[in-house]
Amino acid sequence: MLPETTRLLLLGLARRSVAARVTGGVRSRFSDPAAHGSENRDLTPLPSASGVFVTLKIAGQLRGCLGTLECRDLAADVVRCAADAASEDPRFPPVTTTELPAVTIDVSVLGPLTCIDPHNGDAIVIGRDGLVVEQGTRRGLLLPQVAAERGWNREQFLDHTCVKAGFQRDAWRHGATVYRFSAEVFGE
Repeated sequence: MLPETTRLLLLGLARRSVAARVTGGVRSRFSDPAAHGSENRDLTPLPSASGVFVTLKIAGQLRGCLGTLECRDLAADVVRCAADAASEDPRFPPVTTTELPAVTIDVSVLGPLTCIDPHNGDAIVIGRDGLVVEQGTRRGLLLPQVAAERGWNREQFLDHTCVKAGFQRDAWRHGATVYRFSAEVFGE
């Protein structure tokens, strides 16, 4: 579990980054707080993470979500992913200045990926596990909260993760590699 101070730090970075992208302001340049001045001396270094995703919502509805599975610097990746979620998610137009006050932000810090047998009914726990389905150079990812929010069962979760990757729904039954991961999810 991330300490509350770290959660608040990451959410603040995400909020400032989204606002800067939407308003055309200067984006935060921030990395590990242990490397920065006295204002951060009470913070412990940020943990390593396998990945991070930033989700934007308005009135509980998805407005943008982007992230990375190759997290090198948690704070810097939160800043980048937050800005990109506001303007680069191909499913949505960029967030506007009028929408900005209504945007809420969630950050998902991902644990390591574990390869699983998707045919094993015990390999996936809805609400705990996120999924990555991969085949060739393409992959799709759905965060743990997605299946729980939508009321999906295990097979539906696998199907939708395949669709997210651009595969046939049942690619997980026909040779696609499936990984699970845990995530610490927190928001405003």
